[in-house]
This record gives sequence, C-alpha cells and structure tokens, in this order.
Amino acid sequence: MNTTSILTPTYGRQETKQKRRFGMMEILLIIGGVILGLLLLGWLGLQVRLAPFPAFSQSSGPAETMPLPANLPPPVARFYDKVYGGDVPVIKSAVISGRAQVRPVGPVYLPARFRFTHEAGVGYRHYIEAGLFGLPLLQVDERYLDGHAVGKTPFGVDQGDKVDQAANLGMWAERIWMPAMLLSEPGVEWQAIDDNTAGLVVPFNEGVDHYIVRFNPETGLIDWFESMRFKNQASPARILWLNKAVEWAPLNDFLTSTAGSAIWMDDGTPWATFYVEDIRFNVDVHEYIRSTGP
Repeated sequence: MNTTSILTPTYGRQETKQKRRFGMMEILLIIGGVILGLLLLGWLGLQVRLAPFPAFSQSSGPAETMPLPANLPPPVARFYDKVYGGDVPVIKSAVISGRAQVRPVGPVYLPARFRFTHEAGVGYRHYIEAGLFGLPLLQVDERYLDGHAVGKTPFGVDQGDKVDQAANLGMWAERIWMPAMLLSEPGVEWQAIDDNTAGLVVPFNEGVDHYIVRFNPETGLIDWFESMRFKNQASPARILWLNKAVEWAPLNDFLTSTAGSAIWMDDGTPWATFYVEDIRFNVDVHEYIRSTGP
C-alpha cells in the first residue's frame, strides 16, 4: 500500500510532462506549417509576371539617316556595322517598354514592368511598377530633365548633385537600346583602347563623364558598359557600376539589346534585369516625358 501511494503521483507527473511535451511539439509544428505556407504563398506570388503596360499611343515616326562616321575605333565601327549594316538612323526620342526582375532590397527579386522615355538634349523619365501575383504594389518614378534628377521610390525622394551624376550616367548607358544616339548627339566621343574595348566620353553639365565599353570578340556586339557612379545622394564615393547586355535579338528591324542587367560592384549580383518588348522611335514625348505614370 505504501509503495502504491508513493508511485502513483510519480506516474501522474510523468504523464503530465509527456502531455506538455506533445503539446509544445504540436504548437511548433503548427508554427512551422504556417511559416512554410507563407513562404510557399510568397514564392507563388513571385512567379506571376505583371502584365505589360498598354501599348504606347504613338507609332514610331520617320527617321533620317546619317553615314557612319569615319575614324571610329575598330570595335565601335564593327559594332555599328553589325547593328545597322550601313547608314545609321537619326533618333531624337524613344519610348522603351518591357518587363523586369528587380531587387529593391535584400535577395528577393520582384516581377516588374517598366516604361522608359528618352528625348535627345532633354533627358529621360523612368516609370516602374513591381508587385506580387500580377498586382502592382510598388511604384518608382524617376526623371532626369534639363540636367537635374529626382527619384521618387517607396523609400522616399532622392535628389542632389550626386543623383544628377548618377542619372546622367544611367541615361547614356540606356542608349544601348538606341545606340545610334551615341553617334548623333553632341559632346559624345568614342576613344580607341584595343580590339575589343573602347572609351566613351559623354557630356555632364559643364564637363564630361566616362565609360569603358567592352565588345564581344566573337559577335562584335556590346557586352559591358562600365562606369564609376554614385548610388544616391548619401554615397560617400563613386562605385563601379556595370551594365551587362545579356541578349541581343532583332527588334524594329535592327539588332537590339533585348535583355540587360545592372550591377553594383560592391553587391556583385544584378539589382535589376530588364527585358525589352517594345521600342517606339522618334515620337512626340515633349509633354509625356514631364508627366507621371505609365
């Protein structure tokens, strides 16, 4: 009797501990299942591409042509001959539309759509939307007009002299989508380096800025634009900024860089990859470039 009276409470305590242990396991399994479900839901949302913006309202306008300038560095002349095959169109404006993968912060890429507008001698406007499940949730509206840049993102507004420098380099790098503009705009100069590399000097305010442009030795097409650029107004120094032409394909009767990525050297991986789906040349963008939205 004494043994029974001593052991019975012990068994009861063990049973209570087991119940508590199983209860904690159930809670942990439920929490783990919820986390996995949310991760799976987020992953599924990232797989859905945003629909492209509605087509731009104007068709491409007529373009005059100009002969390929003499005395271009050999890789530059080879590139333009490959893209245009003779006379070069004179492009005064362009509206570039497509979709993208962008990484505003952290390692996760969001599906996005974009429309970039360029006007020679004026500047550019960027409009980007990114989201999940095909729904646009974030908007970016950047512009660089008449030498001054303003960037509006979900994280705030950025502007100043360093932003102006960054925007100017961004504008000239995007001329890879209409490389004829790098021959017809004043102040642009190609400089010889070697058989597959050239320097590119572009105007910036009262001075100039510089790129190294690397050409593919097999295709003759541009592989890389490289420059030293500020990330934002708070940047203490310029950082090597790389623009990679990922793919070239026919578009509007010319070979075009239809996929390209932008990489900061201190990051090492693309913060964005853009896939061009439509370009309209020589359209009237005088008011549109100063508007908002797509």
